[in-house]
Amino acid sequence: MKKRVIAVSAIALASVAVLAGCRSHDASGTSGKVKTDLKAAIVTDANGVNDRSFNQSAWEGLQSWGKENNLKKGTGYTYFQSNSASDYTTNYNSAEQQGYKLLFGIGFSLQDATSAAAKNNPKSNFVIVDSVIKDQKNVTSATFADNESAYLAGVAAAKATKTNKIGFIGGMQSDVITRFEKGYVAGANSVKSDIKVDIQYAGSFSDAAKGKTIAAAMYGSGDDVVYQCAGGVGTGVFSEAKALNSSKNEADKVWVIGVDQDQEYLGKYKSKDGKDSNFVLVSTIKEVGTVVKDIADKTKDGKFPGGTIVTYNLKNGGVDLGLDNATSEIKDAVAKTKTDIIDGKITVPSK
Repeated sequence: MKKRVIAVSAIALASVAVLAGCRSHDASGTSGKVKTDLKAAIVTDANGVNDRSFNQSAWEGLQSWGKENNLKKGTGYTYFQSNSASDYTTNYNSAEQQGYKLLFGIGFSLQDATSAAAKNNPKSNFVIVDSVIKDQKNVTSATFADNESAYLAGVAAAKATKTNKIGFIGGMQSDVITRFEKGYVAGANSVKSDIKVDIQYAGSFSDAAKGKTIAAAMYGSGDDVVYQCAGGVGTGVFSEAKALNSSKNEADKVWVIGVDQDQEYLGKYKSKDGKDSNFVLVSTIKEVGTVVKDIADKTKDGKFPGGTIVTYNLKNGGVDLGLDNATSEIKDAVAKTKTDIIDGKITVPSK
């Protein structure tokens, strides 16, 4: 069956506190008349709901939606935390047993479990985020034009580098991470055709120690901007950058590019010369919370886009670039490039 690709409008996310936990969360009070009887939940990937990235953004979006509809956490909306891939099916079963009828699988690693759960529960609606499940009417596939925001990051990196060498650290190789990689390289090459891009994969989305080791090698070889698209592996990249920059004068620092959410808050440090500074250059932002809110609203109104692919991109606000510590020159270059991508003047590769 041929799939339709749906463009969506951006929805502003409310900033809410994120609570760590295991399995589903307990109820908490709210006020006002309940606006829907739809019960919605997310099932996290193995990085958990407080990963400072993909899952956290999804949970923030669901919390915002739940509060807007005067629902109670634990009875109207919740999350089910997965500590490993073996928890995915169990968590879907638990969600069904507790009456949640709109279920979001956060990340492409949940694809098989989401497909199976949807087949076993045809009266419930499922959303696979960052992947595609075909030919199932009760499943919506939400994808992102990550290559577009990564292209902007590549422009920023090429403008910022002093060594003409930059790095890219991916988690596990997949179509999703390839989109980031190809967009980043193309963006950098659009500024400097001779720039060297060091590309490495950790083979994991959770091994922070591996991320630290790869980052140390990259920075040691002269890469002065590193873009990490690796989930929990990225924690190690931030750790290495902080340790390295703390031993340098502020003017000699190396940079990290954040991913999935604005990660500037992770880049604070004090340099060797005693200056308070930040090493996050820019962050590619993936509005996962926007996906959750948008599709939850559609479902609440009886318009669940089952059997379709919903694409979120620069034009509709599904992806973007946080400018964090970019210079005015970088900001101007990014703004022009963003306009050119939206207007179709630049076609960004994804493979």
